Amino acid sequence: MLQTAGCFRHIKSVKEKDSVVTEYLKWYIIDRNHSAIERFKDGLDSLQFLSALQQYPTVLTPVLCHSDTKLSAADIESLFKPELSLKGSNMRAQQNKTISFWADYLLDCEANESAITLEEIFMFATGLPRMPPSGMDPQPCLQFISNSKYPMANTCANTLKLPILDSYNTFKENMNFGIKNSPGFGCV
Repeated sequence: MLQTAGCFRHIKSVKEKDSVVTEYLKWYIIDRNHSAIERFKDGLDSLQFLSALQQYPTVLTPVLCHSDTKLSAADIESLFKPELSLKGSNMRAQQNKTISFWADYLLDCEANESAITLEEIFMFATGLPRMPPSGMDPQPCLQFISNSKYPMANTCANTLKLPILDSYNTFKENMNFGIKNSPGFGCV
């Protein structure tokens, strides 16, 4: 690879090694991809998007660039829309109680009063470590389950299924246990 990049030579000192590495990285990242970068710029320029982007670079920054914003309980609560039963039904009353447990749980996680972080909840429910700049599709939703005491998730559909339980402490313990012991996403 060094010969292909034009940087293959005998090294006599550490300083020369650093210059070879610098030359190689420049070739690997910029020179090798020059034609692809130029084609991409031509494509953007065909609709005058490139000139608009150069003229107003901050307008599309939130959509095109990563930002390391921390999730808040309010963010997650507003993002996940509950799928509720009919008003007045017994199931709706249980779902409303579970939604209040959910809101309290998110606040506990945000205040570090739980074994789980908001990022872990988001990863469990969506398979993503953080909110993508372009938003979520499909819209994340909350569903309710009465046949399991632990949460479940469908990351393809961005669906989090909350257990319907009688007490907040049981809800919190089971949420923590279920999320901490779920295999898959987030494992290093």
